[in-house]
Amino acid sequence: MSFDLIYLEALKAAHKAEAAFFAEHGEPYFCGFAWIEFSSARTKWVTFCKKNSIGRKKLTKGWYIWEPTDNPTQSMELKMAGAKAFASVLQKHDIECRAVCRPD
Repeated sequence: MSFDLIYLEALKAAHKAEAAFFAEHGEPYFCGFAWIEFSSARTKWVTFCKKNSIGRKKLTKGWYIWEPTDNPTQSMELKMAGAKAFASVLQKHDIECRAVCRPD
């Protein structure tokens, strides 16, 4: 499967997870951020991301995609639901990553 299709699958899964979370919990008011981290910026996946302006280099080594769905909410839990779903799709395709969050 091409990286384009994997990215679209991950994005769709993230949007679906956020919608399901919102339907069940609403928008919890615990503010924060969520993103996807890649420990290396020297993989074929990250090369794809660079060519398509997806994400950016971490200050330390690696790469990250900040809030992959660009959801305008401030709810960390809602954003994390999307980030986990996004990471899960990538992991299913053997792309090493992890979903990360932090409060604001």
